[in-house]
Amino acid sequence: MSGYEQGVKLPPEYRDVVRDLREGRTQPVAARPAATVVVARDDAEHGLQVFLQRRVASMAFAPGAYVFPGGSVDPRDSEPGVGWAGPAPGEWAAALGADEALARELVCAAVRETFEEAHVLLAGPTPDRVVADIAGPDWAADREALLDRGSSLAEFLRRRGLVLRADLLRPWAHWITPEIESRRFDTRFFVAAMPSGQRAGELSTMESDRAVWVRPADAVAHAQRGQWHLLPPTVATLGELARYGTVAEVLAADREIVVVQPRAEIIGGEAYLVL
Repeated sequence: MSGYEQGVKLPPEYRDVVRDLREGRTQPVAARPAATVVVARDDAEHGLQVFLQRRVASMAFAPGAYVFPGGSVDPRDSEPGVGWAGPAPGEWAAALGADEALARELVCAAVRETFEEAHVLLAGPTPDRVVADIAGPDWAADREALLDRGSSLAEFLRRRGLVLRADLLRPWAHWITPEIESRRFDTRFFVAAMPSGQRAGELSTMESDRAVWVRPADAVAHAQRGQWHLLPPTVATLGELARYGTVAEVLAADREIVVVQPRAEIIGGEAYLVL
């Protein structure tokens, strides 16, 4: 993160983009609401680890980057009838700085995207239980139906007789993509413990080609050595998580959620991204 206070130099082609925005010749693209989930576990040998996936090189957004599971809110995330356990949407609205409808959609998107991308399901048959085993072709078919939008989260949970476990999520951060980008996201970050009995890592071949469990500090070190490509919000989140020793400490952290949106400036005739 420290480099962003001083400014990170952008490629030369960004100079005109920044000038056009600053002088009103163009308008920024609207940022789409999105949810990202840091799935964490306690490893007997390595301590606190988080789950990251590497996006395939053909992706339009962040190709080759190691990211947490997540994605945009889908219109069907607003469907009624989702079985819900944990803090009500009104409580999430206060925590996320959103209205109640958007807060509900963000929590639904967080659970849906985590299942789609990491094969981790934050839901259970009762408000105090979590599905322990989601291996097998029937669960894979459910996941594919969500991925291709043949089914909504509400339909999937109703068919399985499950309730969404909102109590397993904790709000962590709020990042908005800089105005200079053509693809922009207004993203709430959540943290969650890896459910006992489940196994993360069955990749969506459309979006990811590698999955890893890694200590937050080690992931940052890989990026600093040029071995991994990490986006600024991912680096910042990993740096924050590196301060904690266990999942319990992460979930108990007292967080004040503030909006972070890097901005582009022309400094000495060059384009820079700064906070």
